[in-house]
Amino acid sequence: MGSMKQLGFHQENRLAMLSWIRITRFQQIGNHISNEFLQPFCITVAQFDVLIQVMAHQPLSQQELAEYLSISGGGVSHMVKRLEKLGLIVRKQDWKVKYISLTEKGQALLEEIIPLLSDFQTSMFDILDDQELQQLYKTMRKLHQYNLKKKSANPRIRVEEE
Repeated sequence: MGSMKQLGFHQENRLAMLSWIRITRFQQIGNHISNEFLQPFCITVAQFDVLIQVMAHQPLSQQELAEYLSISGGGVSHMVKRLEKLGLIVRKQDWKVKYISLTEKGQALLEEIIPLLSDFQTSMFDILDDQELQQLYKTMRKLHQYNLKKKSANPRIRVEEE
């Protein structure tokens, strides 16, 4: 593999690009080990995210769920079918729209998983002291707010402020 310059990156972008790569790798590794953590519960991080969105906004249509997750309707459809087979969500037809809600089993699973996964995922930051963690949060929040102002090239992507 060549240097960043040989790959077409500009020297003035080097630090930002390396930071982007580190953020992406942190997320990928975090998702991988979180998937391993969730394996005994028979769900993935992506499915957990679906369940959390359903819990927060239920009942909601599949289209609304796709917008909250910023993924395609087809991707949501596949996950919804899997979670429905597991008995974690239910879809109810109301005229032309199917609305998704958690089942009692889905609600119970989330009540069990949320505190465990929260502790597990926050442990990924144990290497940081309080000051470093506060600075990281401040920096990530600043980046988040800055990028919320950017227009998405895809108008279907729903950007929500925290």
